[in-house]
Amino acid sequence: MNIIVSGSLAYDRIMDFPGRFSDHILPEKIHILNVCFQVNGMKEKYGGTAGNIAYSLSLMGEKPIISSAIGHDYERYFAWLAKNGIATENIKIIEDEFTAGAYITTDQSDNQITGFNPGAMKYTSALDFDKFRPKDTIVIVSPGNLEDMICYPQACKVRGIEYIFDPGQSLPMWDAKDLIQAINGCGILIVNDYELDLIISKTGLNKEALQSLTRTIITTRGEFGSQVATQGSEICIPPVKARKVEDPTGAGDSYRGGLISGLVKGKDIEECARMGSVCASFAVESYGTQEYSFTIDEFNERLSG
Repeated sequence: MNIIVSGSLAYDRIMDFPGRFSDHILPEKIHILNVCFQVNGMKEKYGGTAGNIAYSLSLMGEKPIISSAIGHDYERYFAWLAKNGIATENIKIIEDEFTAGAYITTDQSDNQITGFNPGAMKYTSALDFDKFRPKDTIVIVSPGNLEDMICYPQACKVRGIEYIFDPGQSLPMWDAKDLIQAINGCGILIVNDYELDLIISKTGLNKEALQSLTRTIITTRGEFGSQVATQGSEICIPPVKARKVEDPTGAGDSYRGGLISGLVKGKDIEECARMGSVCASFAVESYGTQEYSFTIDEFNERLSG
């Protein structure tokens, strides 16, 4: 089965400030803000929705295909993907741009200041869908280049390719018409509870109306698990207990990897969602979105528990 993961590739540059931002910002001078925070070094992590989802799929023994754009500083990321058995042939290299990057500084009160450079993500990855046999292909359209996110659902529908629509943090950029068109015909709409409310607000459609556009709506709810709504039933999927919670960032992408792995194995949607929850439980145990790992035996132990 061809598993195509459309979305972003990014470097996350994470810095810790050994103080509190508020101690260095004068409220009466906020209109002429000019501050410098000296940090305790920097850690670079591999990130982006496509990279994160593909990584979790690789841990599940799958061979995902990433459709994305990356900058001229791609070598380290490509080496990481190759190490994890993830194909790079459908990643477009933009030679005059940097790879998308998030520059995240956290103070001792867990306040964060983030600068994000979209870089190569501004460019469509221009996937050639005709290379793939429709009945042997599944696509997840996750946050990344907006043109890809608008065009890929239509490309899938025209060819009869099953796709999952995962708009996530891209939602503020969508207009109602394009959003409804992308949802209409997807096999699964997957969002968190806040994103579902935002879709309802943007489109003017309630959950029942959205349900008529797609076979399944999965709503992830963090520590409270997830809900799987089909046309006729709604199932609550409990969370899987992690040994510790180190960093919840990327848990949603990991959930998607476990879910898709279940789908390509022919599992029913409830079992697929439970597999997603197991993946997410491993993800939160490590700092960074592609830092966790597990064996299939470890995965199955949590799944059966």
